[in-house]
Amino acid sequence: MGPIRLIVVDDEPDLRNMVAEYLSKHGFTVRTAADGMQLKACLAAEPADLVLLDINMPGEDGLSIARRWLAASGVPFIMLTAVCDSVDRVIGLELGADDYIAKPFDLHELRARVRSVLRRTVGPISAASLGESGAADASGERVSFGAVTLDLAARCLFLSDGHISKLTAMEFDLLQIFAQNPNRVLTRDRLLDLAHNRDWEPFDRSIDIRIARLRRKIEPDSSKPQVIKTVRGSGYMFVPTRT
Repeated sequence: MGPIRLIVVDDEPDLRNMVAEYLSKHGFTVRTAADGMQLKACLAAEPADLVLLDINMPGEDGLSIARRWLAASGVPFIMLTAVCDSVDRVIGLELGADDYIAKPFDLHELRARVRSVLRRTVGPISAASLGESGAADASGERVSFGAVTLDLAARCLFLSDGHISKLTAMEFDLLQIFAQNPNRVLTRDRLLDLAHNRDWEPFDRSIDIRIARLRRKIEPDSSKPQVIKTVRGSGYMFVPTRT
């Protein structure tokens, strides 16, 4: 498989070019865009494996761009935020963002975040093209979540009709954690620690948003969840289907 294709969307030319140059030196194919229209043109010319999207831009902001050009297409994206605004982060997560990183950021950390998302969104073959082993769970184990099945090696969700449902990086991480901890109550703190492996804010709603999105994918009736249950005052619990 060829190099991973990234698009950096930011209205600041210096930052945009700096990020593009750095990631290009590490094996990525990088294009840049200053706004939503340029992003649209880039996507029309060639698909992207991941978009790095600045949220705070003049004119059409990143959240609007994500809603118009990324949410429906399913292109993974990482939000770049100058101010760690919890409201913007919640909206971004609801739109399907795979991660967020606050400016100013360390380029090494940015690359690590990019690689982390790509390992889960484009699969082990593409990860190998970055010089990584790309190995997922070698066992190829599958875990049933109600009527759907999580393939740990392929990092995807198989529906009852055989079709595949797309998972964001965080969604896969959460399902994997639940699969490893059946019938065990996991607090939001523990889930964030295990699935995201980084610091977070005490009132971060990202877990609740992700769980709601997952339930729409795995529960027959997401308003009455039976597979991933809410334990009032504690957190969430994965209840395997009895056979």
